[in-house]
Amino acid sequence: MNKIRVLVVGDSAVMRKLISNLLARDDEIEVIATAIDGDFALGKIEQVKPDVVTLDVEMPRMDGLTTLERIVNEHRLPVVMLSSFTERGAEATMKALEKGAVDFVCKPKMTSQIAGLADELISKVKGAARSEVAMLNLGFGSHESQKTTRQVTATPGRTQLVAIGASSGGPHALRYLLPRLPANFAAPVLIVQHLPEAFSAMLARWLDELCALEVKEATSGELARPGRVYLAPARAHMKVRKVTGGAEIQLESGAPVNGHMPSVDVLFNSVAESFGAAATAVILTGMGSDGASGLGEIRSAGGYTIAQDEASCAVYGMPRVAVQRGGVKHVLTLTDIAPHLISRIGQSGYVEKKHV
Repeated sequence: MNKIRVLVVGDSAVMRKLISNLLARDDEIEVIATAIDGDFALGKIEQVKPDVVTLDVEMPRMDGLTTLERIVNEHRLPVVMLSSFTERGAEATMKALEKGAVDFVCKPKMTSQIAGLADELISKVKGAARSEVAMLNLGFGSHESQKTTRQVTATPGRTQLVAIGASSGGPHALRYLLPRLPANFAAPVLIVQHLPEAFSAMLARWLDELCALEVKEATSGELARPGRVYLAPARAHMKVRKVTGGAEIQLESGAPVNGHMPSVDVLFNSVAESFGAAATAVILTGMGSDGASGLGEIRSAGGYTIAQDEASCAVYGMPRVAVQRGGVKHVLTLTDIAPHLISRIGQSGYVEKKHV
């Protein structure tokens, strides 16, 4: 099998070496070259023809975002961004995803901690190698897709809830899925997306700008309303409980579950307990197994469960485990999930004005 050929780009010689060494741990990956900045990177791409580029967000001369645009537009190569754990880094990373980066990895604050990135970095580079970069620039808006969506009226008096779990590749999957849900979608949508601190609020704002639905970072004690999307904040587990008038969101600190906080399993387990047959759950792209157990609980409670298919996943980990454990009723490609949800959940006759 041909190895995945990687070009590592960053202004720090130490970081280039460390990233190269981490990737070299995997027999399916070969680092064929490194570059000190965007100008050198573009020249190296012409010379060595890599399959994937890892690219630092912050670089002198030609910065990461400018370099990314040229790599995507001129060479159609998948790019994994290397970002910092800061609000500025989070903002730049969201812009990078908008401009066509396939995924991102956060660099630790200390180089001595970088060994902990190995599994995530290798997984995301492999996912990038099998992604379709051209897809990133196609039809992410909601209006065109809604013209062909079948209109379904919500069942009066029926409280419904949609829960979504995602990890690696999730921001792009959500970017595709959520804008295709209409403003009068007849159920609240709760999402756990594995993210570093400082990134969840930024992701919520980014998605909100793209969607007819209002997308916000969840707060503890608020009532989840139809036509709104609630993203779990980083460093807190999100649960939901059924109350008079709908669903109350609960945020709790504590130990990571399956290595994550927030954990998809924590959300899904609470959804199974409180909503049962009135719940619809979706597990999207991501590495590991978080969410597979909770999805099974939702199905056992009579809920409706969906997994993203392997072909459209950046990383077919979480959905694969969920399928293997029998928790999935339907396996769907990413393009089919929104129409399926609309057909199942329906649309209400009332649209609450989105706050701008």
